[in-house]
Amino acid sequence: MLKTALKPQWIAGLVLALVVSAVFVLLGKWQMDNSASAPPPLTQTETPVELTEHFVPEKPMYGTEADQVVTMTGSFVPGTDVFIHPRLHGGPEGTEGYWVVSAFQVDGAPNGEVMPVVRGWTESTAETDPAPQGDLHITGRLLPAEGPSPEGIQHTQDGTVLTNLASSELINLWDVRSYAGYVAAFDVVATGGPGAAANGPEVGAKAEGGELEPVLVGPQPQETTYNWMNIFYAIEWVVFAGFAIFLWWRFLRDDYLRSQDEDELDRQWAEEWKAAELERRRTEALEAKRKAVEEYERFYGVSAAAPASRQQYPPSSSAQQTQQTQQTQQTQENQ
Repeated sequence: MLKTALKPQWIAGLVLALVVSAVFVLLGKWQMDNSASAPPPLTQTETPVELTEHFVPEKPMYGTEADQVVTMTGSFVPGTDVFIHPRLHGGPEGTEGYWVVSAFQVDGAPNGEVMPVVRGWTESTAETDPAPQGDLHITGRLLPAEGPSPEGIQHTQDGTVLTNLASSELINLWDVRSYAGYVAAFDVVATGGPGAAANGPEVGAKAEGGELEPVLVGPQPQETTYNWMNIFYAIEWVVFAGFAIFLWWRFLRDDYLRSQDEDELDRQWAEEWKAAELERRRTEALEAKRKAVEEYERFYGVSAAAPASRQQYPPSSSAQQTQQTQQTQQTQENQ
């Protein structure tokens, strides 16, 4: 098979198969690289960025956009306070209470959208602070909105209570356009006006004398998720790469077996031709012998197959002289 593999066409075929396999392997690597969805590094998520440059309203929030610390300027919309219950404060063994959420009018939002902002935590709906007014600068963590709760909206004497912080429910409740997410505020600082530096006093839950306690949401666990569809595609590309080499080997093997069959047919034909040629020559020799015997018998008038004692050969000249001498001697003796 090595002799067949060293033919120019099969060397070229091997080069082509290797190139195709390399391309398939690269495609498999590309699919494998895309299968892993790692969260952004902490050095990125913990560096504050402008909200309007990081996330746009009325679109789903991707994993690469969530958990980012953002900053925004604007003002709270009066009369939009709601309570989200139940929410623990102080860790898994903490106290159950309420998040206080208000609509924040974001400066620079494309269509005047608001961002739900978690201003703080309270143990009772009766113990809360009104949303600070005026131009504010907020720093907080951007998080994806929750799904709507089947329990719906509850209206109490202290305010409206929701089970989940769902943008869809808040949009219907506030009757305004909203971002598909919310911000857990770390710092709420008063500014001197739109575009002014955030160098004013703290007016949020961290301010002294307030009823609300800050809600500090840490970064999410850094877990890498995998898309199994991409992994299966990567495996398929690797199989295709191996199949390209297999096809080359299979075609090479077929060519080798075909050449072996042709050599065997040539050998058989040569043997049959030799046997036929030998039979033909033997037949010609026998035919020539038969004709020679017939000519002999026709010339001498005897059968070439008769015994030698019975064959009558015409006497030669020396024999005739000897016979004549014997007859003459016998005549003389008789006289």
